[in-house]
Amino acid sequence: MSDLYYDVTGSGPVLLTIPGGAGHPMGLGPLTEHLAPHFTVVTYDPLGLAHGRLGDTFADQRVADWSGGAHQVLEEVLAEGDSAYVFGTSAGGIAALDLLARSPGRLRHVIAHEPPCVTLLPDGDRLRAELIGQLDGGRPDSGAVTPFSVFLAHVLRPFTTYRPQDGLPRLTVAAGTDSRGQLLHRTAESVAQHTGGTFTEFPGGHLGTLEHPGSFAERIAQIFAE
Repeated sequence: MSDLYYDVTGSGPVLLTIPGGAGHPMGLGPLTEHLAPHFTVVTYDPLGLAHGRLGDTFADQRVADWSGGAHQVLEEVLAEGDSAYVFGTSAGGIAALDLLARSPGRLRHVIAHEPPCVTLLPDGDRLRAELIGQLDGGRPDSGAVTPFSVFLAHVLRPFTTYRPQDGLPRLTVAAGTDSRGQLLHRTAESVAQHTGGTFTEFPGGHLGTLEHPGSFAERIAQIFAE
């Protein structure tokens, strides 16, 4: 990846956030505002969708490209010998897992919130097909290019086949309390078991970052403080 797109706000230790979907940070403003008094929040935009590239043509995405770009961002913003906290949700959670596997020395702790690594489950192939079918049902008929349409066309299928490395250090895998009994809560528990990470719950559901930004930020800060 030759171009890096990210925004920086706040002060304190570096906290890299990797949004879900196609990586567009829409809706994360309130969460960032709650985190900024405690962290230097670096919001990564893997495809540059919030930086003028929404109308571009994209190929199917690779997890390694997102995590590689995240690593380059950290190399730009971190001081020599320093390390960062990382929070990723949904597809961004998968990128965070891959970043931890590839660059553990640059990371203090990683939170992966509801990463859709559904093929880890015993019936994962069937569940992945059902998930894709359900989300494809929400594809807009107009053909307009939106972050969601980019996610459906180029992120959903390749990312949901990702299997994280086992034995990852300094990892917390999270699921929303409102997601109990749902596929991605079960998936998060499986990811925690597979990687040896700590499993915990966060407020809200899959979109808890948007639904409860204040309490969500408090939970992030609490985990990193521990």
